Amino acid sequence: MIVRQPSQPTDGPPERETVLHSWCVQTEWNAPTVVGGEGARLFTADGRTILDMSSLAECSNLGHQHPRVVAAIRAQAQQLCFVTSAWGAEPRARLASLLLDEAGWPGGRVFFTLGGADANEHAVKFARAASGKPRGWVITRERSYHGASYAAMALSGDARTAAQVDPASFRVLRVPPPYAYRCPFGTASAAECAAAAVRHIETAIGELGARKVAAVMMEPNAGTNGIVAPDEFWPALRAATRAAGTWLIADEVMSAFGRCGEWFAWQRYGADARPDAMTLAKGLTGAHLPLGAVVLSSELARALEPQMLMTGLTYCGHPLACAAGVAAIESYREEALIERSRRLGAWMLEELMRLQTRHAAIGEVRGGHGLFAVAELVSDRRTREPLAPWPQQHRSLGRLLEHAMDRGVSFAARGNLLLLAPPLVISERELAEALALLDELLGELTSNLAGEHRI
Repeated sequence: MIVRQPSQPTDGPPERETVLHSWCVQTEWNAPTVVGGEGARLFTADGRTILDMSSLAECSNLGHQHPRVVAAIRAQAQQLCFVTSAWGAEPRARLASLLLDEAGWPGGRVFFTLGGADANEHAVKFARAASGKPRGWVITRERSYHGASYAAMALSGDARTAAQVDPASFRVLRVPPPYAYRCPFGTASAAECAAAAVRHIETAIGELGARKVAAVMMEPNAGTNGIVAPDEFWPALRAATRAAGTWLIADEVMSAFGRCGEWFAWQRYGADARPDAMTLAKGLTGAHLPLGAVVLSSELARALEPQMLMTGLTYCGHPLACAAGVAAIESYREEALIERSRRLGAWMLEELMRLQTRHAAIGEVRGGHGLFAVAELVSDRRTREPLAPWPQQHRSLGRLLEHAMDRGVSFAARGNLLLLAPPLVISERELAEALALLDELLGELTSNLAGEHRI
């Protein structure tokens, strides 16, 4: 582990006494203070260097303090920090054009938001307005995540927020996911699980009535729920929604910008599988500044053009954030990071599969379309019994994360899932070192579970 000189302490009370932190019990929050970063590494106030194997919140695709993005933010700040979205701004127009080019959507439109949750809310607004169904139903899936605002929680099938909102009151219907490892339809193969999941959606549209359904919103690939849909799922879903005359929205907040080996994850399935809209955030600026977007196809955009657009955000299309987005896309292009993610991701998946043969605690490894992979941990590989009921986390996995941090590597986990999503700029050596450490720590975890007679 690299150790740097500690930073000077700041005046005032510690952060734990002044800030509410998300997704945790406040009295249990005990995280390092980050004071800088470079590439795939973070620098903490106490002088440590930490290798980031999760891109923090699966969003720092370009790594930390990417020079080109930092320079673009600085240059834009010197020229123009803010203009209302009712007026034009050069970086906003440039970024919209770049997004439509990479999507291959001539005639489309882009609406900029502040992040992923409000992008998803606006995508639903646009689908309802374009279909003439202001109270039209939206079909999403269980074990999904679309944000933590009330409407986004209604769209999400997330155990953390299930008690906070009634999806039906937001005209949202959730359906079972194409979770082939634990298929809710009891199928025998991934392809059969995908087919069963799509048939269930078709049935749901039929029972609600196609005239009452405004859209289907799904994650085309990665998500912190750990479900990577079988290859057959997205093309079949696209065909089903097209046949029903229902808009299809791809939540690409996490899966875009190389995370799954393509600019946008749906592109892996070809032009015929393109959605009618997609939502973006996270990698859009490489997390250097907050920014979200709804990218609309020409068909959906044309349906909106004659209407008054009954929505707005003070900071949508903020020039500073859009300038960061332009620099981010130029960096992805010129550094060939999309292709690099695909290549390194294939190698990372091979290494994880090798770890699976060595450690009985790994029930399944999935992903591999880019620098995103999931290792699901179990107490019995034959029965697929999880270490702990979802979404609880077994103490053995918690210890693994703590020991990794002590060794200078930060892994992400949720429930029984280890989530690997390093920055696309991570070096081959750094990635190999992190996986070697994971191999060692999984050996300790497996040994501890065997001592508890759990494996």
